[in-house]
Amino acid sequence: MHLPQELRMTRTALVTGAAGFIGFHLCRRLLNDGWRVVGFDALTEYYDVSLKHRRLALLAESPGFELIEARLEEPGRLKALMADLRPEIVVHLAAQAGVRYSIDAPASYVQSNLVGTFELLEAARATPPRHMLMASTSSVYGANTDMPYAETDKTDTQKSFYAATKKANEAMAHSYSHLFDLPITMFRFFTVYGTWGRPDMAYFKFARAIREGRAIDVYNHGKMQRDFTYADDLIEGIVRLIEVVPPAPEGRGAPVPHDSLSPVAAWRVVNLGMSKPTTLEDFIAALEDALGQKARRNYMEMQPGDVVATWADTRLLTALVGEMQTTPLSRGMEHFVKWYLAQYEAGAAQAAT
Repeated sequence: MHLPQELRMTRTALVTGAAGFIGFHLCRRLLNDGWRVVGFDALTEYYDVSLKHRRLALLAESPGFELIEARLEEPGRLKALMADLRPEIVVHLAAQAGVRYSIDAPASYVQSNLVGTFELLEAARATPPRHMLMASTSSVYGANTDMPYAETDKTDTQKSFYAATKKANEAMAHSYSHLFDLPITMFRFFTVYGTWGRPDMAYFKFARAIREGRAIDVYNHGKMQRDFTYADDLIEGIVRLIEVVPPAPEGRGAPVPHDSLSPVAAWRVVNLGMSKPTTLEDFIAALEDALGQKARRNYMEMQPGDVVATWADTRLLTALVGEMQTTPLSRGMEHFVKWYLAQYEAGAAQAAT
């Protein structure tokens, strides 16, 4: 969506996690669409901070971008910011990510994902935006085996602490939506890949290992499936949903097919995925083709907290925003590899000369 000239630079969005993988892509898209974007990020050292700074440098090229560097969980910080800023929308992407890291460092998930989200909800309670949009994860489906996963499925069997904190975020947001009339849309992201991704993500680690001639670790002996979603497609879904504000219980119109809308709150949850599961072996093959190199595989057992497969039911997303174009895996991998080689090999070669 491109805004009329008279509205350009007049709509304000607050985006938490602006220096992150998805946050960066969303901020860039909103800026291109004419929004004023205030990013909020702690620039934590969970992964290479220099990558976050490179993302922010690109965002800073736009006069419509401003960064607030602070922690979500700092008491009252978000409340003061929102009172001053009065954003039209808030997109909450900041979180401590990673299924496996939540086994080793669960306390960081309590602070970022639980305390930090509480601080944001308190800020929204005091200064309500027109629409809050908050990130959850497909990991909340946990031990569910009936697929594709639909938003109305029960989600009571999370297999990692990371997923448990995200499920808690959904419940926290629902209660605030009900109590304080806050319109909230929760996103359940399915495995996202693309340019400017996190170095701890599998495809990123695979690319590095293949280029360095090392074997890649393939868990569950490769017998896994994921609903791999290209970052640009995910962002398109978020942007379209900005204008789809969940209605309050009173005075609702005709029901939307497959809706997850709460009966007691202006709250719904929406899957954002491809609705097309891909085997891990096919995913690796797409990366091999894009790199022009074959991978040596080190087959391993399943890791604790992981799931065998994910598959998004996206009928609700389609009902809300219309048909979505999706990026084929081969093209998405080509985009990633081109970016990866430019960022991590072309730069190193120049530095060596």
